[in-house]
Amino acid sequence: MKISKKIEPVVAGISASIIISVLAFLSFETSTGFWLMFSFGSSTLIVLIFYESEFAQPGNILFGHLLGIVIGILFNEFFGISFITLGLAVGTTITFMMYFKVIHPPAAANPLIALFADVSLEYIVFPVIAGAVLIIFLSVIINKYILRRDYPKRWF
Repeated sequence: MKISKKIEPVVAGISASIIISVLAFLSFETSTGFWLMFSFGSSTLIVLIFYESEFAQPGNILFGHLLGIVIGILFNEFFGISFITLGLAVGTTITFMMYFKVIHPPAAANPLIALFADVSLEYIVFPVIAGAVLIIFLSVIINKYILRRDYPKRWF
């Protein structure tokens, strides 16, 4: 049975709370590493509200976030933080997301996170890859089995 359109926003909001809470729990209550970063809030919105869009597909989520953080770390390592590198890192991320067809708008914030937080290469695994995979996993379960939606449209 499909969820009523009237309560779908409530279910989506509760689902977003669950996804972010799981990431926060894994970050604060386990020794596995940090699973959460700011851009994941927007990713969660996209997979629950705009689930049919290209931006919401698992490959875009994973590779968009990965690309954005790697570019941010590289800019930070080679050039440091400045008004120029902040702009160039985001612009470079957008360019590469377009070329590789892995556009995921929240991931455009990842270079800013990398530069402002001065993150290390370990940040690529925790939280970026681990968090993105968990968002994908939970969004598939929620969209398919709770909200009864045809998600994902494609994996990669």
